[in-house]
Formats: sequence, C-alpha cells, structure tokens
Amino acid sequence: MVKPKTKTQKKIDHNIQLALTRACEEFLQSVTGFQWLTHRADYSNFPSSLRVICIFDNNLNQQHACQSETYRQMHKQIQSELLNIGIKLPQTAGQIIFDSEESCNGTHQGNWALRLDSRSIK
Repeated sequence: MVKPKTKTQKKIDHNIQLALTRACEEFLQSVTGFQWLTHRADYSNFPSSLRVICIFDNNLNQQHACQSETYRQMHKQIQSELLNIGIKLPQTAGQIIFDSEESCNGTHQGNWALRLDSRSIK
C-alpha cells in the first residue's frame, strides 16, 4: 500500500476508514464467520487501486459467503458506504476481495501485513 501523502489523500483515507467501519460493524452482526476488513490503495491511481479485503475466520465460511447471497449483500453494503462519501468503485468484483485467517495462517504464518503487501495494487 502506498500511504496517503497529501492532506487530501489523508482525508480521503480517513473517510474510507469511517465508511468501512460502518460496514464492518454490520457484517459482524449478520455474516457468519466474518472477522474484520481492511483496505489498501495507491492514491496516485485512485479509486481504481482501492481494494477492500473482507476477512473470514476460515476457508469454509469464506467460500460459503462467496457462493451465496451474502457475497452480493456485502458488495452492495460496501459500495453504499463508499458512495455516501463520494467514492465509486469502477470494478467492484476485483476491488472487494474475500480472504480468511486460515489462508493467511497457512501461507503467511498469520502475518497479515506481509500477505496484504504481497498482493499487487494497480
């Protein structure tokens, strides 16, 4: 992730954090196995570079969410929260990503910073 540098970029990042916190709180109440979410962005290519990563406790709950109505509902909620702050995702399918604690533990020994940084943002 390229950290926001300018005052404007920092304000955008802060607003994204607030919007995604609202979505996260909703998901914690309504989505089985959902644990947390985060975002990454290269602000020189924003909003195309924005990625929202939704983390589940295990691969089974992640897969279930991906293969059910939950997938569409989570995408819709994230899009809605971001639109409320004036951010429209150009391609939500590639910008909202599901992952799991189980996968991170298996491939990156639980190191989320390494796992998230290893995914290219374009």
